[in-house]
Amino acid sequence: MESIESGSFETNWSQVFTSFDDLGLRKELLRGVYAMGFEKPSAIQQYGIKPIVEGRDTIAQAHSGTGKTATFSIATLEKVDITKKVPQALILAPTRELAGQSKAVLSNLARFMSGLSVHCAIGGTPIDDDIAAFHRGVHIVVGTPGRINDLIRREVLTPATIELIILDEADEMLSRGFSEQIYDIFKSLSSEVQACLISATMPSSILEMTSQFMRDPVQILVKREVLTLEGIRQFHIDVDAESWKIETLLDIYKIISVQQSVIFCNTRTRVEQLVEELKKQKFTVVCIHGEMEQRERDAIMREFRSGTHRVLVATDLIARGIDVQNCSLVINFDIPKNKETYIHRIGRSGRFGRKGIAINFITRDDAEMLKEIERHYETEIPPMPENISSLL
Repeated sequence: MESIESGSFETNWSQVFTSFDDLGLRKELLRGVYAMGFEKPSAIQQYGIKPIVEGRDTIAQAHSGTGKTATFSIATLEKVDITKKVPQALILAPTRELAGQSKAVLSNLARFMSGLSVHCAIGGTPIDDDIAAFHRGVHIVVGTPGRINDLIRREVLTPATIELIILDEADEMLSRGFSEQIYDIFKSLSSEVQACLISATMPSSILEMTSQFMRDPVQILVKREVLTLEGIRQFHIDVDAESWKIETLLDIYKIISVQQSVIFCNTRTRVEQLVEELKKQKFTVVCIHGEMEQRERDAIMREFRSGTHRVLVATDLIARGIDVQNCSLVINFDIPKNKETYIHRIGRSGRFGRKGIAINFITRDDAEMLKEIERHYETEIPPMPENISSLL
């Protein structure tokens, strides 16, 4: 592989497009791109759109908040034949929230593409709605693996017409929790299907696995040493014991003022306990975790994005890909249990180059995990300085 993009990427793809106009997109799509406020392609878009459009299997890795969703969305919309009202592209996401967000990006980009249909098929929603949508005709399907498998089994979704499959947050999708479902979906697709993997993290174990189902893929990979997101300042606080965490958190909010922040905990019980404590302290706080009803989860994310609530306490359900523009602070109340999750969590702040701060609460038991994260990303996470408020 040759290195490009000032040493940030390693890639075997040499074509670079620094303007959306140069990508040769259909004019209705190009109009949608500019209507969304995109002025010039981000680094991953400069490299990543064209190989997907040209039918190449593609592995694209880039920082959170740098436009990965728009990369595969623009490419997918360019490839679709609107005159054929059958599913041609399948985009899989690990969570319902992420699938819904991708569907929204696709729909916004396609607003001037008359007749194009994008459908989101996820658990927690009536399957009759999916059946009705496919009956009317769908070009692009976005969904979670469980619901997509169900629709294939019911012969509602005909996999024979799918020409492109995209795995968003691919390392999560190919991990143990999803791999069997993903394998079942691939078995039902044509052996000629174009496959694309998108993520902010791409462990070597996942890259090795791709040889089983990808053909000579284009690879656009961020080097590990630049993976820790240059726009995000990372710090830790030694809290000694679990019992000191709440008091430490309240002290932080006394000295800093941010529009919105996300606090991550490792369990649902922990999330609910923390929210209860913060509400006693008169915080405008909400929480989200995987055991909530889908309708409630959707409502909470809508309200948080709109700015109704300043603090969101969450499990790793929203660690990947969820975009909240005004979030400038992430607090790891609990240090994540694996190092790959860390980069996704802190990526909720500092979206699209804005400044962000990540603060990690470290007990005596967490010290080794912090060192492991520092080693893995070849970075340093120093103690939080006293002048933290001046950095935001």
